[in-house]
Amino acid sequence: EGQVNKKKILFIGGSLNQTSMLYEVSKHLPNYNHYFTPFYADGILDWAASKGWLDFTSLGGQHKKLTEDFLEKHNCKIDYKGMEHYYDLAIISSDLIVQNNIRGKKIILIQEGMTDPENLMYYLVKLFRLPRYLASTSTTGLSDAYDIFCVASEGYKELFMRKGVKPHKIRVTGIPNFDNVQKYCSNNFPHKNFVLAATSDARETLKYENRKRTILNAVKLANGKQLIFKLHPNENIDRAKKEISKYAPEALVYTNHDIKEMIANCDILITQYSSVVYIGLALGKEVYSNFPTEQLKALTPIQNNGTSAQRIALLAEELIEKPKESFEKVNEGFRIKGILKTQPLN
Repeated sequence: EGQVNKKKILFIGGSLNQTSMLYEVSKHLPNYNHYFTPFYADGILDWAASKGWLDFTSLGGQHKKLTEDFLEKHNCKIDYKGMEHYYDLAIISSDLIVQNNIRGKKIILIQEGMTDPENLMYYLVKLFRLPRYLASTSTTGLSDAYDIFCVASEGYKELFMRKGVKPHKIRVTGIPNFDNVQKYCSNNFPHKNFVLAATSDARETLKYENRKRTILNAVKLANGKQLIFKLHPNENIDRAKKEISKYAPEALVYTNHDIKEMIANCDILITQYSSVVYIGLALGKEVYSNFPTEQLKALTPIQNNGTSAQRIALLAEELIEKPKESFEKVNEGFRIKGILKTQPLN
């Protein structure tokens, strides 16, 4: 009966990274009933996803499968699309789509990682109020549908404020998976002192990439050192392997190993638009990406010995137990109780 009367929290996953971040937060909320769902949409997007037309996004395909496998492995209670219960709080890791059945509820948004650059589509979306997902993660935080937005660093707080996110909703908590990178240094990955190239799923998500140029650039940067490619889990593996075999025949290719451990062992990290670049920067690696390195250093997630999930959970507990109205005008002096009292959140 106690379980029945507990307040309920819906965790809306997405990519494996997003889903695992939410799971880490859930572990610090033992006094509530947790339900998880893969990412979902309404209306025409839901229909298109059901046809398999959006399998290159978190609404289907490999992203959805990896999320479902993760939730099953960790024995999470699943309420697909959050249809079975009334929820007191939704915790999400993307607001590019805000589902109809959580609108008006208490919501915490957690930054997933790196956001895309502000390109032409970003400005068109803002100017003409087009759907945010058309500009991908560059529009993260712009829904204003949440009560609290947990971000990775002071640098990101400033970035989101510049884009128009309300300052009183932002909390610099750090983000799970990126807040304790030193732990990845203890690993069993067999190679050390190599050059690591982390590929992207740009082509699978309908973006342009000159893969030949990407591979040859990695070969040049390696300059004779062992070159290892880690393929993005969402990309066409067979095609990628053939391309690497053609243009970098001496390189090794990995598909499944934990990239965080690989980064810990490498000397040089090459990425494009991947959040894993922050792991390399936090570990002091030589890093190359499509962003200016100094800009990335300012944005790098804070390292707080892995307490981000706990910090977010404490905010969730405060939010779920108080009237929603009391959070609508909360200021930046938000107070937090317990173990983190000496580490105030911004």
